[in-house]
Amino acid sequence: MSAGSRSIGWVERLWDRVHPPRTVYAHCDIPCGIYDPHEAQIAALTVIRMDQLIADLKMPPMDAKPEDRAAYASQIARYTAVKEQHAERVKQEVRVIWGDYFTPDHAKQFPQTHELVWKILKQASKSRQGTSLADAQELLKQVQDFADIFWQTKGAKTRKVPSLQKSGGELVVPVQA
Repeated sequence: MSAGSRSIGWVERLWDRVHPPRTVYAHCDIPCGIYDPHEAQIAALTVIRMDQLIADLKMPPMDAKPEDRAAYASQIARYTAVKEQHAERVKQEVRVIWGDYFTPDHAKQFPQTHELVWKILKQASKSRQGTSLADAQELLKQVQDFADIFWQTKGAKTRKVPSLQKSGGELVVPVQA
């Protein structure tokens, strides 16, 4: 640390003692109105797609060339890494909305939300552990249920629309009430 940096730090500490900073209060980390469960749904669809791709991979025969075995191992590793990243993204997106957006009034209106979030977090972990398409599809269903509740808290009705992704599936989207 340079002498200049130490001097600036000392001056800042002195300033804070003379003029203590005021405590600021906010009800959430970021401005309201920008929460959206869409990314959690896309991440769940990605988990499905990675499981589909893994299932479609053909294991090379025992006498395959080393580069063919290496290519197979590389594809499995990449698909698995992407699947795990997106399962974790589902958890992150849902945790942020649940922790930062949902209020006690929302919890009273939708008492099933806490248990649903717990199930999503557990299902995302389960989806990471294996390659079961049924587990990945259950994750998407739970995230869709969460998205439906989220949009209801904003006074919107919802509908399911085709995702138009190779994984198939649907997205829960808001419609004007």
